[in-house]
Amino acid sequence: MTTGTDWLLLRQGKNAADYNMALDEALLQSAPELGRPILRFYGWLEPAATFGYSQRYAEIEKLTALRPLVRRPTGGGLVPHDADWTYSLVFQAGHFWHGFKAVESYRRAHEWVRDAFAKMNVAATLAPVRQKEIPGQCFIGAEKDDVLWHGRKIAGAAQRRTRGGLLIQGSVQPPSIGLERDRWETAMCEIARERFGVEWIPLETGRELKILTEELRGGKYGQTSHNQKR
Repeated sequence: MTTGTDWLLLRQGKNAADYNMALDEALLQSAPELGRPILRFYGWLEPAATFGYSQRYAEIEKLTALRPLVRRPTGGGLVPHDADWTYSLVFQAGHFWHGFKAVESYRRAHEWVRDAFAKMNVAATLAPVRQKEIPGQCFIGAEKDDVLWHGRKIAGAAQRRTRGGLLIQGSVQPPSIGLERDRWETAMCEIARERFGVEWIPLETGRELKILTEELRGGKYGQTSHNQKR
């Protein structure tokens, strides 16, 4: 079992929606070769929305006016990306996170987010039980272990686990109390260093990863046939 403390970090700016989804899948596919866990922070060039891999486009498109509307490589419901902070975690097969059951990896990711907010003196909690939701919409109501602030959901996530790795895509809808995204990202890194003993190494997006990302973007996430395939 791989338990090394060197993790890869990618702090990006704003990207197109199809690129964001393509890079996350490219990182998942490349997890065995990269050989270390990855934390990626990223934003959005324009307001957009993503939805779970198995959801029906005809139902989702009625729930939001945000476009583009892109199918994620992970599950879950509709997530608006007009003011959120997004991150992804990728763990290669053999790492202990890859061996967790879905409920455990979900809870641990949100404990990490909660503790990062605590570093910023924001008292967030985890939802003890599932709250009433509107079907298909991730931020109306809450799943068990979602992150809450004053009873309102402020962070959720979706997952995909393959033989080669685990991808967790997370969205944070921060409280409107003047918080800075850069400070939260730094707090996330500090929590990992304190709690997990992580040493951060910048991820260099080499040629092979760039090519795979563009292939997935052009042939999948940028295609209407993929996003509206069911």
